[in-house]
Amino acid sequence: MSTTRHLINRQRRLAAAATTAQPRTARPSAVRAAAAVEPAETADPAEAPDAAAAGGAVEAPGPAGTRGPAAEAAPSDRPAAAARGTRPRRLPLPTVMTVVLAVLTVLLGGFAALASAKASSLHDAADTGNTALTDNARTSEVKGAVAQDVNAVFSYDYADTAKTDAAARRLLTGNAVRQYAGMLAQVRAQAPKQKLVLTTTVTSTGVQTLTGDRARVLVYADQRNTSTAAGSGGTTYAAAMFAVDAVRQGGTWKIASIDTFG
Repeated sequence: MSTTRHLINRQRRLAAAATTAQPRTARPSAVRAAAAVEPAETADPAEAPDAAAAGGAVEAPGPAGTRGPAAEAAPSDRPAAAARGTRPRRLPLPTVMTVVLAVLTVLLGGFAALASAKASSLHDAADTGNTALTDNARTSEVKGAVAQDVNAVFSYDYADTAKTDAAARRLLTGNAVRQYAGMLAQVRAQAPKQKLVLTTTVTSTGVQTLTGDRARVLVYADQRNTSTAAGSGGTTYAAAMFAVDAVRQGGTWKIASIDTFG
């Protein structure tokens, strides 16, 4: 009886000792097993339905050290993405140059149209008014006629005054008659005593305006004044520039006004 009790007690002590020693020997392997199982617990398929039911997004495990697409849209990145979305877009340089060239083309086209209209209006005015710019034949006629008139009336010989007087009566009209008389008065007074011979030669003419039978002509002339009296100064030369208004009367261009610019 006692032997049986001793055996039972011994078995109990051995069982207790085995039970106490088992956690100590299995603890490292259990820790290693837990470490190996721990990553898988974050991706437990059993938890996926609960997460989906809660409205959350289930992130599939990716390669080691990487994050899924959901991680790229983290709340911390949203302000930067929003700021990039609201930043104004800049036009590429070729686009800006194209716009500038288009504006310049429009402006230059408008200027060209305005200039063309202005030139056309001036041309029309010339056609209907001043034909000195368009009628070369009539302009040459006026220039030649006025040059001959000036040579005739402004040349004076003390020995043949009748020739100059006849030319003045034939080629002067209007205000030119009075103006001419005042200009030649001193020459007429001194010519007999000094034996003066005044010769006027037109060197150039320019028709400023030509409208119908009226014209304004610029005259450039050389004048030679010769005195043959004893003790006189001989011959003197001078240049003259003036303008005349000419009118065509009875088929002849006559001087109607003399402008000496003074």
